[in-house]
Amino acid sequence: MNKQTHQRILDAVREFSTPERPVYLVGGAVRDLLLNRSSHDLDFVLPGKTRSLAHEISCRFNGALYVMDEERDTTRVILGKTHPTSLNEGNRLMIDFASLRTNDLEGDLRARDFTINAMAYDVSAPNRLIDPTGGLADLREKRIRPCSPTSLMDDPVRVIRAVRQALAYGFRLDPKTIQQMRAAAPLLPQVSPERVRDELFRIFGGTQVHLAVRILDQVGALRFILPELEGIKDMSQPAPHLYHVWEHTIRTVQYLEQLYAPLVGEYNEDTVPDLTVGSAVLWLGRYREKLEEHFSRMPVPDRTLRGLLFFAALYHDVGKPETRTETIEGRVQFLNHQAAGARKAALRARTLALSSAEVQRLETIIDHHMRIHQLASARDEDGNWKKPSRRAIYRFFKDTQDAGIDNCLLSLADIRGTYGVTLPQDVWERELEVCRALMEAYWENNAKIVSPPRLLTGHDLMEIFDLRPGREVGRLLAAIHEAQAAGEIQDREGAIEFARQWLKRA
Repeated sequence: MNKQTHQRILDAVREFSTPERPVYLVGGAVRDLLLNRSSHDLDFVLPGKTRSLAHEISCRFNGALYVMDEERDTTRVILGKTHPTSLNEGNRLMIDFASLRTNDLEGDLRARDFTINAMAYDVSAPNRLIDPTGGLADLREKRIRPCSPTSLMDDPVRVIRAVRQALAYGFRLDPKTIQQMRAAAPLLPQVSPERVRDELFRIFGGTQVHLAVRILDQVGALRFILPELEGIKDMSQPAPHLYHVWEHTIRTVQYLEQLYAPLVGEYNEDTVPDLTVGSAVLWLGRYREKLEEHFSRMPVPDRTLRGLLFFAALYHDVGKPETRTETIEGRVQFLNHQAAGARKAALRARTLALSSAEVQRLETIIDHHMRIHQLASARDEDGNWKKPSRRAIYRFFKDTQDAGIDNCLLSLADIRGTYGVTLPQDVWERELEVCRALMEAYWENNAKIVSPPRLLTGHDLMEIFDLRPGREVGRLLAAIHEAQAAGEIQDREGAIEFARQWLKRA
């Protein structure tokens, strides 16, 4: 939403503000206004009930009205696109109306999280900043500071929020704040899983995700919110891995950020950090708009597929501790660690109250995160690398569905996190070639390779070959579909002949 829309809303709210019942603009909107940043949220507080004012604004601007908290009298108006699959979140504005939580405005502001979020304007006197905790000075000093010594203990989820906002605004956490974060971190299990999830996904959707994870670990919060990651710390792994599992995981997240920036959305030379990422842009840049559309999808409101991809990157090797074995020759292996990791990630996702669709997708991404590596290292009888066949591509997407696109970016980040600066050029180019073949099949030849139209139905097979209903018919249909995707069947007659020969062999 643009500044003109914000001003129209402020003008409308001002009509309902009186000396006896003033309305205040508070929180992040004031902070963003002072920083000259755009804001997708406007928060208002006022004494007494909020429903009537929210209703008036909803009607005037044709918005959707929701009661967020009946007990605390919090009402939300959403303007713009509100459908869960909306691709343009920039056109959505959330306006919250809340009743004062204390007897006066100053008490309400002092009870908030950080000083930079504890400033307010009376909409009837917008030239006077109300700043009881020194938020403006902290904005100038680029500092995150709690409103009171007990702010983080009062609501431990603010530990995660402090990290997110520090990175989002390029601010610093002073030593006293870090000390309070460490003290409050053990109380994070008392916070509802939904609130922890929401803060985490805001981090996954922002910048410097890898740094946020490192800071959360350093202040002792990570083991309380993502405890499965504790098992991969200080765990070594053999060549070609350059790092132990924990460092490899963090670097995979970092490399995913580096790949994501220039490949998804508008291209900017400043987002290409090195030649390795530059070559990825050359190989895959033609699918930038498709990738942007893909990762902007929202399986549930306010959570995109991008966030789920970063969650998967963080958990992709979490199954290694329980699958570690050592051969007689002393070689360390992690056989089927991807399946074990998928189970652990799914359990954590359910604990964080993700939807069943998100849990299933997370499992799929992690369970198949080795597939592209396998395709990139496949050899023929002469020992030469062989490009993925149509059949292999069909099987890949049959197992991963559209999450296979997610696996492309994760696999590229994973291989960089494996080799680091020692990444051989031929290994990198094979990974890129496989990913380009997969994207080409998915977006340009979907009806031929990924999901060709059915030439025969189960009823057709039973009628033509006098078959009874059962598993045999299902297996035959699957075999026909795969042969069709592989280019071995062109039409209905070919499908019938294929079925005839298949039944003879069976």
